[in-house]
Amino acid sequence: MSLNKEKHARIIKSTAKQLGFDFVGISKARFLEEEADHLEQWLAKGYHGKMSYMENHFDKRLDPTKLVPGAKSVVSLMYNYNTEEKQNKDSLKISKYAYGEDYHFVVKDKLKSFLSILKEEIGDIDGRVFVDSAPVMERAWAKESGIGWIGKNGLLINKQQGSFFFLAELIIDLELEEDGPIKDYCGTCTKCIDQCPTDAILPNKTLNGSKCISYFTIELKDDLPKDISGKLNDWMYGCDICQDVCPWNRFAKQHQEPRFNPKSELIEMTNNQWQELTKETFNEIFKKSAVKRTKYEGLKRNISFLLDENNTSHT
Repeated sequence: MSLNKEKHARIIKSTAKQLGFDFVGISKARFLEEEADHLEQWLAKGYHGKMSYMENHFDKRLDPTKLVPGAKSVVSLMYNYNTEEKQNKDSLKISKYAYGEDYHFVVKDKLKSFLSILKEEIGDIDGRVFVDSAPVMERAWAKESGIGWIGKNGLLINKQQGSFFFLAELIIDLELEEDGPIKDYCGTCTKCIDQCPTDAILPNKTLNGSKCISYFTIELKDDLPKDISGKLNDWMYGCDICQDVCPWNRFAKQHQEPRFNPKSELIEMTNNQWQELTKETFNEIFKKSAVKRTKYEGLKRNISFLLDENNTSHT
């Protein structure tokens, strides 16, 4: 059996690489006991803000066998989205993960191919694929599988290429040779904590989600609170500050996914054009983009808030 476990693990890893995943790791499907207490406390402190969906499916979040009955292994994958492309330097900014097509579709397409290839190569496998779309503790599983460690900003960091990655999982009923975690390489560095303008990054690798710029600009459906005025640093959708300052991201490489390439209109937009953004232009630029999550009205709210703030600071 152990030979099969090794052989199947090798097939899974080489197939994942062929499909463009940069790093692959395997862990045994089990209840994440050490995460349970952390998640409970995080929710009790209200760090999820108004993201009430975080309170749902507590057991499923921690136990993959409740998501996929009979699950034996969790395969964690990393898909690069880092890019050298930059928006107009004087423009309001969106997080680079949203430059191109929505990663949910791009990565999920890859995962579906992945599962069907594995069924051909290995035989009848029962399992499900996940891309940030179900209650899966993806960072915890990625850490368990050794493809990175959890940084002080709560994100998964890989020693070879940093943190500009989408995480995905394959939870399957196949027993595989597992990899095991690696050590934490953050050391005494606190750049991400020091540079966060809203003080959302707390000690012990904890993120107060309700203070994160991404939360305000994407998840929050109400008016933006006045007390964050001057703290959004021109981010109108998401935020890359804690990743941009992370020393490990000096090793980040350009992604190889054409579907992640931004439209030239997005890169060239000026603040005047953002201010005058119509629903039609929004739909055109962000046709298949993750930015649709905040909707036209949400993005307009963020743009108005930031441009009013900029005008006020210049008067």
